[in-house]
Amino acid sequence: MRRLVNLYPPYVGAAIRVRRTESGGYLARMKLTWYNRNLFGTHFGGSLYAMCDPFFSIILLEELGRGFIVWDKAATIDFRRPGKGTVSARFEIPAAQVEEIREIALREGKTEPRFSAQIVDGDGEVVAIVEKVIYVRAKNRTPSPTTNRAASPR
Repeated sequence: MRRLVNLYPPYVGAAIRVRRTESGGYLARMKLTWYNRNLFGTHFGGSLYAMCDPFFSIILLEELGRGFIVWDKAATIDFRRPGKGTVSARFEIPAAQVEEIREIALREGKTEPRFSAQIVDGDGEVVAIVEKVIYVRAKNRTPSPTTNRAASPR
């Protein structure tokens, strides 16, 4: 997956590079170049968001497997300071949280967990915070007795 992401044309064009972390997450880095620079000489906000877009969904797709539907549902980005030089963001979901998401999706049919990642500059200063809401649904589940209690006509 990492190789495919690194060849994705918008990432190539924005000078975004991705690698796997030792814990199975992702680290995205973006150098400031003339083609991802805004009018003020800092990182273009769209490129800052783009470097964060898919990773929480990718992690959940990898960890949950084919029995689940995973979509990005919503996102926000809170710009804190101008991005200069190389910026990076780390995306990780602990195994216990993945299992909790799996259990909720199987029990209730779907869940919408929230995640956040900080984009930091070379000095470790926070440039922006991205928050994501991910939709997760079990493809095949056995409804629990407490779900779908709609009265059936007799």
